[in-house]
Amino acid sequence: MAEPFVTVERRPDGVALLRLDRPKANALSGTVLGQIYEAARDLQADPPGAVVLWGGRRIFAAGADIVELEGVGATSVGTNFTAALGALASLPRVTIAAINGYALGGGLELALACDLRVCAEDSKLGLPEVLLGVIPGGGGTQRLPRLIGSSRAKELIVTGRQVPAAEALSIGLVNRVVAPDDVLESALEWAGQLARGPVVAHGLAKAAVDQGLEGTLAHGLELEQAAFAQVAHTEDAVRGITSFVEHGPGKATFVGR
Repeated sequence: MAEPFVTVERRPDGVALLRLDRPKANALSGTVLGQIYEAARDLQADPPGAVVLWGGRRIFAAGADIVELEGVGATSVGTNFTAALGALASLPRVTIAAINGYALGGGLELALACDLRVCAEDSKLGLPEVLLGVIPGGGGTQRLPRLIGSSRAKELIVTGRQVPAAEALSIGLVNRVVAPDDVLESALEWAGQLARGPVVAHGLAKAAVDQGLEGTLAHGLELEQAAFAQVAHTEDAVRGITSFVEHGPGKATFVGR
C-alpha cells in the first residue's frame, strides 16, 4: 500500500478539506496524482457542499517530481496530471485552492484546476518549466490563458518568472490575498458559505462556464439555457423564488437539492 499523501476530511459544515501532505515540498509524483484522482472520484460520487484544497502552511505544491520526469517520461507524467486535475476540475461543486508558500509548475496547475484561489501575502506563483527547457504539461498552457488572458499567460510561461501575491491578485490569477496564518481559515469560511447555498445551481453554473469556454458563444448559450431549465426544477429554486416573493432577496434557506 502506498503511503497516504492525500487525505479528505468531511467537515460538519458540508465542506470537504482535501489535504496534500508529501514532505518536503508536496512534489506531485504519479502516486500523489493518483491519490488526488481517487479522492476527486470519491467526492464526485458523494459531493460535499464545497471543497478546499490545501498543501499545508509551508508550501502548496512545488510541481512535478523531476526525478520521475526523467524516469517514466513526459508522456506518463502528462497523462497522470491530465487525469488527476481533470477529475478535480469536473467536481460538481465549487473548489477553492488555499495557497501558502509556493505554487509552482504543476503546483500552480493544480491550483488552476480549482474554481477559486486564496493565497498568502508572501506566496509566489508561476510556471517555471521553461527554465528546464520544457513547457507546462499539466494544463498550464490552457487553463492559465483562460483565466488571465493569452498575452499575460504567454509572458509568464515563456519567462518562467514567479509572481508575487499582490500581482497575482491584480491580474486575476487569485481571488483573495490574506495573511499567511489566515489562508486555510479564510478558504474554509468561504467554502462554508458556499456549502450553505444552492449547491446544485453552483455545479450547473460551473459546468456551463467551463464547457462554454470550450466552444462558440452560440454553443455556450445553448448550454446555459439547458442548465437554466434544469435548475429551475430543483427544490432550492422553488425555495429561493418563494422566499424572494414573500420576504425579499437574500432570505432563502437552501437544502442542496
